Amino acid sequence: MSMAAGSGGLGMTPPGTALEMVGPSPRAKRKFELSRFIGPPIVLLVFVAIWQYMHVSGMRKFFDKPGFLLPSPFTVVNESFGHALARDKLLNGVKWTAVVSLIGLSFTIVVGMLLAVIMAQARWAERAFYPYLVALQAVPILAIVPIILSVFGTGLLPRLFVCAMIAFFPIVTNTLFGLQSADVGQHDLFTLRGANRWTRLWKLQVPAALPAVFTGFRISAGLSVIGAIVGEQFFRGGSKPGIGIVMESYRQKAIYPQVYGGIILGSALGIAFFLIFGWLGRRVVGNWYEASGRS
Repeated sequence: MSMAAGSGGLGMTPPGTALEMVGPSPRAKRKFELSRFIGPPIVLLVFVAIWQYMHVSGMRKFFDKPGFLLPSPFTVVNESFGHALARDKLLNGVKWTAVVSLIGLSFTIVVGMLLAVIMAQARWAERAFYPYLVALQAVPILAIVPIILSVFGTGLLPRLFVCAMIAFFPIVTNTLFGLQSADVGQHDLFTLRGANRWTRLWKLQVPAALPAVFTGFRISAGLSVIGAIVGEQFFRGGSKPGIGIVMESYRQKAIYPQVYGGIILGSALGIAFFLIFGWLGRRVVGNWYEASGRS
C-alpha cells in the first residue's frame, strides 16, 4: 500500500491501482482526429460567410466602398471557373507561375545549400556572408523590383531573380542551423575515429540537418510563389503570362471576380508546394532515421 505525502495518511491509494498514464486516452485521440477533419471546413464556412456579408453590406458599412469591389464567393467561382475562356486563362497563368516558381526555387536550393555548407565548414565564411543575408531579407521587394526591371527588362529572367531573392534566406539559415545542430558527442566520436571533414559532413551533419532543411524548403516554396506573382505584376512582357499578369489584366479592366479567382489559384499553388515539400520531407527524413536506427 502506498501513501502520498501529507499528514494523516491522506492520499492513500488502494493496492493494484496504476498511477501513471502513458499518452492521451483513446477518447482524446478520437477527438483530436475528429477536429482535424471538422475544424478546417468550419473555418472555411465562417470565412465564406464573412466574405458574403462584406459583399452585401460590409464594404459600404465599414469602408464606404461599393460591394462590387468584393464580389460574392458564388460570383467569383462561377465567373472564374464556370466560364471556359476565363478558366483557361487563369489555369494557363497558374501553370506558368508554377514553372517560374519551381525553376527559381530549384536554383535557390542549389545555391543556398552550397553557401550554407561553406558557412558551416568555415566560421570566417559565416561571419562574412551572414550580415548580407540578413540585409537581403530586409530589402523591401516592391522597392527594388523597379530597379530589377530597369536592369533586366521584362521576361522570364527578372521573375526568377525575384523568386530567388525572396526564397534565399530561409533555405540558407535553416540548412546552416541544421548542419550546426549535430550532437557534440557524435562529433567527438567521429573525431576519435579519425573521420575526415567530408565523412563528418555527409554521415553526421547532413542527416542531423534534414528536418531543418525541409522546413526551409517548405517556407521557401510558398515564398517562391509570392516572388513569381509579385514579379509578374511588374514584368508583364513575354509570351508566358503567369497568374499575376492575368490578374493584373483583369484588374485594369475592373473585372474583379477573375482577380479574386486568380488569388484563389495563386494561394492554392503555394499550399500545394508546401504540402509537396512536407510530404517529401517526411519521406526523406523518415528514411534517414530508419536507416540510422537499423545500423
